[in-house]
Amino acid sequence: MLYYRDTIAAISTPTGYGGISIIRVSGVDAFEVVNKIFRRPGGKNFLEQGKNTIHYGHIIDEEGNILDEVLVSKMPAPHTFTAEDVAEINCHGGIVAVRRVLELVTRMGARLAQPGEFTKRAFLNGRIDLSQAEAISDVITAKTNLAANAAIGQLTGVLSEKINEIKQKILTLISNVEVTIQYPEYDIEDVTNEELLDSLREIKHDIEKLLKTYKQGEILREGLKVAICGKPNVGKSMMLNALLNEEKAIVTDIAGTTRDIVDEYISLSGLPVRIIDTAGIREAGDIVERIGIDRSIKAANEADLVLFLCDASNPLDEEDEKILEILKDKNVIYILNKTDLGICDEVIKRFEDKVNLRTSALTKENIDVLEEMIISQVLSNNEDVMSNAVVTSVRHKGLLDDALRSVSQALDCVSMGYEIDLIQVDINDCWASLGNITGQAVTEDIIDEIFANFCLGK
Repeated sequence: MLYYRDTIAAISTPTGYGGISIIRVSGVDAFEVVNKIFRRPGGKNFLEQGKNTIHYGHIIDEEGNILDEVLVSKMPAPHTFTAEDVAEINCHGGIVAVRRVLELVTRMGARLAQPGEFTKRAFLNGRIDLSQAEAISDVITAKTNLAANAAIGQLTGVLSEKINEIKQKILTLISNVEVTIQYPEYDIEDVTNEELLDSLREIKHDIEKLLKTYKQGEILREGLKVAICGKPNVGKSMMLNALLNEEKAIVTDIAGTTRDIVDEYISLSGLPVRIIDTAGIREAGDIVERIGIDRSIKAANEADLVLFLCDASNPLDEEDEKILEILKDKNVIYILNKTDLGICDEVIKRFEDKVNLRTSALTKENIDVLEEMIISQVLSNNEDVMSNAVVTSVRHKGLLDDALRSVSQALDCVSMGYEIDLIQVDINDCWASLGNITGQAVTEDIIDEIFANFCLGK
């Protein structure tokens, strides 16, 4: 079903200077619009050319002036990105040249596309579902290979397939319940409470399994937040520099050099990692240092993983122990740093029952091992984010939470002996929440909000 009856156009390549810029034209009059301005050698008519072909020629304005030398692709519906007729004009790269062609295209009958409107049409025309459409934006904004792989997996329908499997189980249950309610006069066996419980428990388990992937998905999309914490002069800034492999943070022997958090993104085996170097935590010497320490504690509380650094060459003191108390409920790797100065037996004994690592940020001893330990907090060695359904979207998580709440309420209602038609309300709500993920039950306002965040030309 073609949702729109007009034709849209936009520049689909980044603004700036380059070898090629592409103007995409999509809609019922896409070929007619391009035919008005495209001239092929020998005067061949663009409308008469074969499908899925590309043609050399020139863009000519209303006065017959040549605006650019181009290649134009002709792709008929429905086998296109939008499932509509699509023509793509490959112009020379540059700001002025491509805008002149785009302005001419709009004068010939196309209108400028809204942000994300090409993808929106692909969804509304049934070529992709809503979760796949959202994945396109994630592919574009992916920071690392793993993030891109997770987005590609969603784009190819891995998440949609899992959601649809759960929806089918719910639909089967709804059908059985509906027969019980609507046709009691027929000799059809009613759905028993035990059958209801078994089906609802299976559906609940499937939803919970998907929800458990969200933390991993959030990290793949936004990056693992790793805070480096410890008292002053234990090598935190040098550790940041060692992990970044560059001199990002100032390193001195003066305690309290770092007074604010310093952070940087790195990629570890394709995993986006945000490394945060915090101010040394101790009794503050002045108000500026106090603010930095407060921010350090806040960063530690918000981090997915904390690297606690201590001086391995000296016994822990009161400041170390206070920091350990702050971190007691956090996910922590205990780093026994400065091993180039020696290792104190008391320090080894203090962390023998915890995940720890002996390093020297100065000599970069075991930095590679630390990187592997950081990665292992999220992924196993054989993790395949392209073939596994991973929830990366906050919107999807919220809807899965709603679905879980509905199926849990249905289970409670069955256990308390409620009438079947009351239980059906919660089952229907569960189905609707899942349908909002893939788009079958989504409202127009939500669709507009989602695609408004896309870039022009996509």
